[in-house]
Amino acid sequence: MEHEPNKAVSHLLTLGGDERIVPAHADGTNKYHSSPFPRQTVTYASSTANDISAPAFEHLTAFVAHNGITPDMAGADYARHLDAVRERLARAYSLPSGTDIAFSASGTDLEYIALQAFAGRARGGIHNVLLGADEVGSGCILSAHGQYFAAQTALGVPTTKGTPVPGLAPVSLTEISVRNGFGDAFDSGVIVAGMRSEIERALANDQFPLLHVVHGSKTGLILPHLDDIDALIARYGNRIGFVVDACQARITSAAIAAYLTRGAVVLLTGSKFMGGAPFSGFALVPQAIAARIAPLGEGMATIFRRAELPARWAGADQLPDGGNAGLTVRLEAALFELERFQALAFSDVARIIELFRTASLQLVERIGGARVLPYPIGDREQAGSHPIEMRTLTTIDLSGESGAIDFEGATAIQMAMMGASVRLGQPVKCARFQGLDMAGKVRGTLRVGISMPQIVALAALPADAAERALAQDMGAIAQAFGTARAALG
Repeated sequence: MEHEPNKAVSHLLTLGGDERIVPAHADGTNKYHSSPFPRQTVTYASSTANDISAPAFEHLTAFVAHNGITPDMAGADYARHLDAVRERLARAYSLPSGTDIAFSASGTDLEYIALQAFAGRARGGIHNVLLGADEVGSGCILSAHGQYFAAQTALGVPTTKGTPVPGLAPVSLTEISVRNGFGDAFDSGVIVAGMRSEIERALANDQFPLLHVVHGSKTGLILPHLDDIDALIARYGNRIGFVVDACQARITSAAIAAYLTRGAVVLLTGSKFMGGAPFSGFALVPQAIAARIAPLGEGMATIFRRAELPARWAGADQLPDGGNAGLTVRLEAALFELERFQALAFSDVARIIELFRTASLQLVERIGGARVLPYPIGDREQAGSHPIEMRTLTTIDLSGESGAIDFEGATAIQMAMMGASVRLGQPVKCARFQGLDMAGKVRGTLRVGISMPQIVALAALPADAAERALAQDMGAIAQAFGTARAALG
């Protein structure tokens, strides 16, 4: 086991979340095998969870000492820190004036904020339309249904998984697939047609349709397109609402502004592409939506602390007035990475992302896989015009004739690769085998994703050195993959 430079800071990073955040293995990592201390690994796991970077950890060490952060942080200090974070996020993303920011201990909890933002709009409650259940976090299926997703909340309140959060009901949930059985992404028009059907059904039942948009699914999809969203707004007006799942944080400031100006709530986390330690989340709520928020449901007091939600939201003063030192330091780490990244020249960002894209696609060929396309075949955003933020993630299909590796096999390979200090994103379920011998089984995948701190570090190198560094990392991944596959048969 590698020993963390500052055990007090590492300990703080594991506090104030649900059971997923606590150390679960002998090496001090959590259930996702990410660490609350820097270590020397080849890690391209930003689609799942990061190790905290050495620069961020050094920054946190000074931040904790300077501010006297302790596990028993007082509510007043917590509120002061979160207000500062709100100001810095607004600057970093150039958010539209009046945007409210709410915080949560994980991206999964953010779904409750989205439900709260549109609560009380119809007598029959909310009809939540989720896109690609297999390509969002598993717990999000429960939280998007207005249900508890774990045995206890980040406040330490015991709950029963799958039971409704008091005050958020009634919430009905439906899911629209984003890929067909072959793994090909559906066109935006197909997605919107499904949405229209759900909208009409919800309105007929006196429910408020809440439509999910994915901006960066587990495989990098963006659906539906903005012009299709505009068409829905033109047809239904304020009888519908939108929430954008951008929890991967593979999104530009311009894209965030585009969603907010359309009245959509945008959900992000600091622990994926942003590169912070898991878990932290924040919801961006447009001014017009925030002005109409209904009084908080009673169950929100089992999930959120007072400072985490905007003070002007009705009922916020009824939330428990405590601090969350763990979330404080995790947000600080994420902000540290975001601000460093946003300070880079766009030309440097584009250069490193293109080097990564080229190196990762070469890796796909080297290990005998196939790329899972992050856009519909023939889509207008295909290839070079696909948004730059989506080129930071490459999903590899391992189900070809030479391997025919299924989901369980890919999971075993990913776990075995960690023995060689190589971490990739968890396999994602995005297609099934079609042949008779493997019919019904889910194809195996691996995800290779770069993060903001990695881009910052590579951008500081000469161009040829950055290219060599990426080639060396992809070589290490290929070797670990080959060793793991051979060992597992």
